[in-house]
This record gives sequence, C-alpha cells and structure tokens, in this order.
Amino acid sequence: MKRSAAAAGVALVLAGCAARIPAPIESQLSVPAQWRSQAAGMEKAALEREWWQAYGDPALSDLVARVLRHNTDVRLAQLRVAEFRARLAAADANRAPTLGATLTPVRTRTLAYNGVPAITNLFAGEFQAAYEIDLWGRLAHASEAAAQSLAAERANADAAQLSVAALAANGYLQLRGLDAQLDLARATLDLREQSRRLAQRQFETGYTSRLEWLQAQAEYEAAAEQVPQLLRQISEQENALSLLAGSSPGPIARGKTLDELSPPVIPVGLPSTLLQRRPDIARAGHGVAAAKSGVQATSEQLLPTLRLTATGGVQSTDFSKFLHDPAFLWRVGAGLAAPVWDGGRVQAQTDAAAAQRDQSLVAYEQTVRVALAEVENSLSALQRLREQTVQNDARRATAAETLRIARNRYRNGYASYLEELDAQRTLFNADVTRLQLRSRLLGASVDLYRALGGGWAGD
Repeated sequence: MKRSAAAAGVALVLAGCAARIPAPIESQLSVPAQWRSQAAGMEKAALEREWWQAYGDPALSDLVARVLRHNTDVRLAQLRVAEFRARLAAADANRAPTLGATLTPVRTRTLAYNGVPAITNLFAGEFQAAYEIDLWGRLAHASEAAAQSLAAERANADAAQLSVAALAANGYLQLRGLDAQLDLARATLDLREQSRRLAQRQFETGYTSRLEWLQAQAEYEAAAEQVPQLLRQISEQENALSLLAGSSPGPIARGKTLDELSPPVIPVGLPSTLLQRRPDIARAGHGVAAAKSGVQATSEQLLPTLRLTATGGVQSTDFSKFLHDPAFLWRVGAGLAAPVWDGGRVQAQTDAAAAQRDQSLVAYEQTVRVALAEVENSLSALQRLREQTVQNDARRATAAETLRIARNRYRNGYASYLEELDAQRTLFNADVTRLQLRSRLLGASVDLYRALGGGWAGD
C-alpha cells in the first residue's frame, strides 16, 4: 500500500508538470425562444432530407439529384471527408503497439590484436515490439481531436450538399420565371401587333393621325425587343445550371410551369432546433470540440512518456547454423522520458491552441447568429411577398379593367390611342411584377429550406 500511495503521489506531481491551459472565454450566445415573424406559426414536423420533392416537379427533382451526384464542390467535400478519416486512423494508430522485423547479414574485415586482418560474418534476424502507455491521455486527446475534425468535415459535406441543392432549386425556379416572362413577352407582342394594324388601318382611312400609328409601331418594336433579351437570359441560366451539375453547357429539362408551382408548407420548428439541424452549425460545434481536445493534447507534451519495448531474434556467424541452429537472443525494457527544459516552447504552443479554441467558440456563436438571422429574413420575405402578391392581384385587376374601357373608348372614337397605350403599359408592368413576385416567393421558400438546415440533421 505504501508503494501504491507513493506511485500515486508521483503521478500527481508529474501531472502538475503539464503546461498551463488558459481559461476559455465566456460564451455570449443567447438563442430566442420564438421567431419574430408571424409566419413562424407553421407546423413543427421534421424536415425531409429531400425537401425539393415537396414542390412536386419531377424535372426539378431530377436536376437536384444530378447536381448532388456530379457537382464539383460536393465531390471535393466528400474527398476531404476521406482525408480526415485517414487522419483519424493515423491518430488511433499512435495508440496501438508497433511491430517490426529486420534481417541484417553483415560481413566485416578488421585487424586482430596481432595486426593480422580477420574476416567475420554475422547473420542476425530480429523482431521489435514497442508500446507507449498513455498515462495522461495525450494520445486519447489527439484521437478525440481527429474524431471531432472528421465529424466537422462530414457536417461540411452535408453543408455543401444543402448549399448546391438550394442553388439548383433556386436556379431552376428562376429559369421557369424567365420562361413565363418570355411567354408574356410573346403574348404582349401579339397584342401590340393587333394594335399596330388597327392604328395603321385607321390612319390609312384618315380616321386618326400618323402620330398614333407611329406610337403603336414604337410600342410593337419595344415589345419585340424584349424577346431576344429574355432568350439570352434563359440561355445563360441554362448554362449556369449545367455548370452547377458538373456538365457542359446545354438545355435544361422543364416540368411544371411557374403558375403550377407553389411554395409548400415548411415545418419551421423552434429556434433551438437549428443547433441540431443545420450542418454548418454542427461543423462549427465539432470544430470547438476538436480545438478543446487539441489544447489538452498540446499541454500534455511536457508530461513524461512511458514506452515499453521488447526485442527478440536469432544470430549466428555461420549461415547454415543461422538457418538450422541459431542462437536465440531477447531483450525487454521500459523507458520513461520527460522534457527537462524546452525554453517555453510547449507553453507557447498551448497558448496558441487555447487562442484557436476561443476563436472557434466565437466563430460558432457567429454561425448560430447568422443562421437565426437567415431564418428570420426568409420567414419575413415569405410573409411580405404574400402580402405584396395580394396587392399586385388587385392592381392587375384594376389595370385590366382600365385597358378594357380605354380600348372601347378608342375604337368608338371617344379617346385617343394614348389612353389605350398607357393602359397597356400599366397592365404589362403589373403582369411582369406578378411573375417576378411568384418567382421570388418560390425562391424565398427555397431560402427558408436552406436556412432551416434542409433535413440534413443527424446524418
């Protein structure tokens, strides 16, 4: 018992030789209990991992699946996971015994005591085994840091998949918005053509002046100008989506029209659920844990290391005896090594690791705050865009009725073409705004899915 007490006392004294670890900074993070936006009154069910399926568009689902398979950023993130998996295996291997074998045939020519040269042969084969006893947990802390880094990279791969899925969905919805604007531009061009022909006939019969005919011609040309511009934007959007999918520029398959698409009901949940749901928050949290384990492992470099070694082998000066009747040799030992003076190197490394730990904690807090703000912004955007859509519907109904009255007045000779022209412009602007609002509303729902973590939690 006296020996055990003495050994425990020595261990405590040696443990006190570890580098001093600076105290961590205090956390300043506070998570609200509820969302600010009224749109947060949605259901609180779990998000589906493949959330883009909720839009019910097979073309959108196929595009997102293709992007997740071939996107460059996703592939790089997955390769980094493989790299950090290998780093964890290397850290765990430091805690396992090492085995080695050597075969060393040696032939030497030396001078004997009488000055006569002598040739000597020595054939030796050895097996070496070594094992470091992790007395203070330094190797365990290094393995834990590597494990947390691997978990962070897995979360980073999830974040990359969530990001590119949202980019693909948003890009597809923008493409359908441009398609709808192109259809509107072509329909408007047909109406402008009808108005131009009517103005021309009335001018040729002397019913109106040449000015009104030229105004109708100018409006037709302005509408025609919109078509090639939208075609260019559609082509650029298709090329961007093809590049996102890791393929050469080309056409993108379409599914539902913009009017057929609608934002699905999104389960929002409470603000605290983001801490488990968003992969970027999980990545930052694992980074904090890895930094803490790294500080422990760095500070323990000043503690003694105990290493057990064992060597066994055979030797002979004659090759035939080496094969059939060698001499067996063995050696067993233990070594206790401890740094006596390092000039403060380990303490400085520990201070640097502690500073990195504090930086990771601040980065984690900022990641959570950004996530909360993104959800709030997306909820507010959905709410305000819906309100704006209601106002736009009323505006469009008024503009359509105004155009009907202005057209009848012009054709019956009670008003000039300028009244109808102004009513046409008002209705066209309202229609363009309606399409843009619908695209933005769909895009805001995608942004909310991404801000909520998109169902990647726990993967």
